[in-house]
Amino acid sequence: GKWHMGVNCKTRHDHCHHPLNHGFDYFYGMPFTLVNECQDTDDPELAKSLQDTYWFYTQMIVLAIFTLVTGKLANLFPVKWKIIICLAICGLLHFISWFSSYGFTKYWNCILMRNHDITDQPMNLQKTTSNMLKEAITFIERNKHRPFLLFVSLLHVHTPLITTEKFQGRSRHGLYGDNVEEMDWMVGKLLDVIDKEDLKNTTFIYFASDHGGFLEAHRGNSQLGGWNGIYKGGKGMGGWEGGIRVPGIVSWPGVFPAGMVIDEPTSLMDIYPTVVQLAGGAVPQDRVMDGHTLLPLLQGTEQHSRHEFLFHYCGAFLHAVRWHQKDSGTLWKAHYATPVFQPEASGACFRRGICPCSGDGVTHHDPPLLFNLSHDPSEANPLSADTEPLFDTVVRRIRRVVEEHRKTLTPVPQQLSPYNNIWKPWLQPCCGTFPFCWCHEENNQA
Repeated sequence: GKWHMGVNCKTRHDHCHHPLNHGFDYFYGMPFTLVNECQDTDDPELAKSLQDTYWFYTQMIVLAIFTLVTGKLANLFPVKWKIIICLAICGLLHFISWFSSYGFTKYWNCILMRNHDITDQPMNLQKTTSNMLKEAITFIERNKHRPFLLFVSLLHVHTPLITTEKFQGRSRHGLYGDNVEEMDWMVGKLLDVIDKEDLKNTTFIYFASDHGGFLEAHRGNSQLGGWNGIYKGGKGMGGWEGGIRVPGIVSWPGVFPAGMVIDEPTSLMDIYPTVVQLAGGAVPQDRVMDGHTLLPLLQGTEQHSRHEFLFHYCGAFLHAVRWHQKDSGTLWKAHYATPVFQPEASGACFRRGICPCSGDGVTHHDPPLLFNLSHDPSEANPLSADTEPLFDTVVRRIRRVVEEHRKTLTPVPQQLSPYNNIWKPWLQPCCGTFPFCWCHEENNQA
């Protein structure tokens, strides 16, 4: 499925970020992310405001060149052809520099790979669902006689909400509902194969989402990004519950009792140590591990999560900290930074498209905004020293933990820097002769 961690570092074929270079033995899916540009029918999603600015400057340059040429030919004012030609060349380079990054997104980014080989460039979204499902099923069938780890990162319930014709109009909740139903069907197909191959009682299954609903995703009056119920905020917001509180469903018949509900703070970071323990391995001991194995909690040998504190980041910036107080069971959360909603009471950043993590798009809080999630899961009523006797004690305790946490961090280069995000032709995966990158596995023609 969706890898979204990139592919290359220095050359088009070094595959330094590829799944096969990070512990996986087999890969089929998108090396990048799914964006509206992959479908053509929706508004551009990548840096839309930036693209509009680039296009405006391009139009101004073209207008200036047209004016100079007209003036020169009509002898309205003296200007050298050298100046006009230099301006035209600069304008062309300016247009190429941004259009190569955004104008060909469908061909550069919307691709499918099997291991190191590109199978579809650009990908056919109508066939991607069946292709992903077929790959996952055949993987299970190939490995049914030995232990295996299958990680399926679905493209569904992610804009542009690719939904095959069979599921369009099936839901009462529009295109998003159709997309959820198709995802549910896909998961059911995978579970059917596990059952058919008699692997049900020997297979640990974990189903979860990576973030809350994308509130800013709209088409007219239609909500395309889901709904977060009573929880404030959504996707891209590192602190508010709506952005980080997601469902977690676990199945292992014969090992875990059915119907059990665990109301304890856990994290997607817990998947790694859990899988390592299941495989009989040990997590690295030379670094701080943020995750904890879930098995004691799931098997009932422990009643409480091993997470006393969880640190909620937005990009590289710490936005909030959660404290599960062991003695009382109270769940506190302190917000050090929160996104500025636009409009103010909307609960989302509609004018920006997605909330920023820093700069003028966030508000910093000192002392932090403090909530008691045990009584106020909607984060509607921030506490103060006047309304909460434990306010100062809780804030001081969380502040000390943040200081200790920051000592464990090793600075690394900023992965989301402008340089790392501009298009680099020498790193572009290409299945043909660059820049003619077009191919489809079904007809094997480039």
